Amino acid sequence: MILKGGFTNYGQEIGILMLDTVFPRPRGDIGNACSYDFPVRYKTVKGAVTKKIMGDAPDADLIAPFIDAARELEAEGVRAITTSCGFLAPFQKQIAEAINIPVFTSALLQAPLIHAMLPPGKIIGVFTERAHHLNDRHFRGVGWSSENIPVQIQGMKPDAEFPATYIGGRTELDTDVLKEEMLDMTREFLSTCPNPGAILFECTNMCPFTSFVAEASGLPVFDINTLINTFHLAARPRRYLP
Repeated sequence: MILKGGFTNYGQEIGILMLDTVFPRPRGDIGNACSYDFPVRYKTVKGAVTKKIMGDAPDADLIAPFIDAARELEAEGVRAITTSCGFLAPFQKQIAEAINIPVFTSALLQAPLIHAMLPPGKIIGVFTERAHHLNDRHFRGVGWSSENIPVQIQGMKPDAEFPATYIGGRTELDTDVLKEEMLDMTREFLSTCPNPGAILFECTNMCPFTSFVAEASGLPVFDINTLINTFHLAARPRRYLP
């Protein structure tokens, strides 16, 4: 067998661009490498703090450091790049144009696929921490609009511990409290949405709670990990024959 070189490290198919944060990341969170059954490679974008990302659009000054970090990951041998925050969706096109491997900046990229799978009239619940910040600019950044895909943006209560932890940058968290807030969010969505069909997490920090939301709602739940795992399966297909 002949092996090709060119890199220092091997076997890390997915590169993850991380925000510059210090909060805890339980298993399931994109920033916890134990969330995956395969190696991933991380790179922190210095200065990319949460307050510069959360808003009607991410700070435009951050696009250059994100592109630089993406190029570094590509040079280190990853086969695809994602990010640790769905609010980076407006950067999708610019990062994709700057490198030569696939990029998926946000779990929101999955909305057209989810919509195509659902019966007509079904609504996708887009779960996010601060609903008033998420808008069509984020959706259009990854190629779709709420004008053609029916969604209900579901946010959390202003006094919730979840955004206080992740947006506020706390250095400890209580998974029991955050789980209950995710379930409250789910119940609120189900009681207010006229025709729920699926749930899509914008927020990568919600992923530790995906199974609980799916069980409580009875709906399929999509997040950044469904996207990461789909790409990994495409890059490393399961072998069925000897």
